[in-house]
Amino acid sequence: MLKIESVDVTIQSVQALRGFSLNVLQGQMVGLVGRNGAGKTTLLRTVMGHLKPTAGHVEWAGVPLNQQAPHARAALGIGYMPEDRGLVPELTVEENILIPVWASKTLHPQDRLEKVYAVLPELHDMKDRRALLPSGGQQKLVALARALAVGTRLLLLDEPFEGVAPALSQRLSDVIFGLRGKDMTVVIAQSELNHAASMLDQKILIERGANAIP
Repeated sequence: MLKIESVDVTIQSVQALRGFSLNVLQGQMVGLVGRNGAGKTTLLRTVMGHLKPTAGHVEWAGVPLNQQAPHARAALGIGYMPEDRGLVPELTVEENILIPVWASKTLHPQDRLEKVYAVLPELHDMKDRRALLPSGGQQKLVALARALAVGTRLLLLDEPFEGVAPALSQRLSDVIFGLRGKDMTVVIAQSELNHAASMLDQKILIERGANAIP
């Protein structure tokens, strides 16, 4: 279970999260919904350890995350797909996929690559290309593959369908929602759920960094 209890986060003296709470059960697919600037990215980055709470508690599968180093999330089976993709341009597609795997002592690179390519076989054909050569939509697929490489138990996806052409958006949707029923917990941060709404187990609203009432 992902448990977030009354979390406050301040960024450059601005309070970005205000007592936000969230409980996600194992295997659930949850939508975190809010407009731009509502705090969605801040929340995901807090779970990943990129930001530290000034109050509250974050826990995954019984492990408190507040004091865990950011790289330790890989060993806990947590994968993160940032909105801006966050690819390293000097590295190849395959090297970008492996970056978080290299940070974990419990994952075997070849094993993880085989599993990723089984889900996203089109990336195998471009594995030796520099990461910024593929189209923007293809780069989203690479970012998703990188999250899947370590996200064996929990995936945090920040605006996965934003700015993607319809065909690739459908491909992303097929891959993400194809994970249902595999004990994978997924949190999808979106400004609008659109076609994703029917596939979700629950929808959590966030507004001005706090829980909003539906």
